[in-house]
Amino acid sequence: MFKHILVPTDGSPLSHSAAEQAVALAKLTGAQLTAFHVAPAYHFDVSEARVHHFVAPTEYSSRIAEEVQRHLDEVKQIAQAAGISCDAHYMLSDFPAEAIVDAVERYGCDAVVMGSHGRKGLNKLLLGSETEKVLVSTKVPVVVTH
Repeated sequence: MFKHILVPTDGSPLSHSAAEQAVALAKLTGAQLTAFHVAPAYHFDVSEARVHHFVAPTEYSSRIAEEVQRHLDEVKQIAQAAGISCDAHYMLSDFPAEAIVDAVERYGCDAVVMGSHGRKGLNKLLLGSETEKVLVSTKVPVVVTH
């Protein structure tokens, strides 16, 4: 059925649950996993209010790498405990859904398992849904967990 499942994670309890579901699906289908995180891109802000909080690009990259590694390691540990092969990658982008769709192609994934907050009404309209954007932008099956 599936050979390679992408598991986007942001470190939240919701993405932890999605990772557990992805591992269960991988175990059933014999698939490997790729944990994936999208971190905000670096932006240089020269406004006076931000001068005292300047972060150099190299410092930003180091901070992000440390934070991201914790999220990715969590998914890798869940997979390892179940005997499932899991690699991990991240990308800097201000557009998480696009980065996830790109990762599907880049890593040769044939499915995505990701969480959704299940927002409704005005919240959904105002905040949008990265999960929904992935659903309509990729050609592979997307399993959505709540």
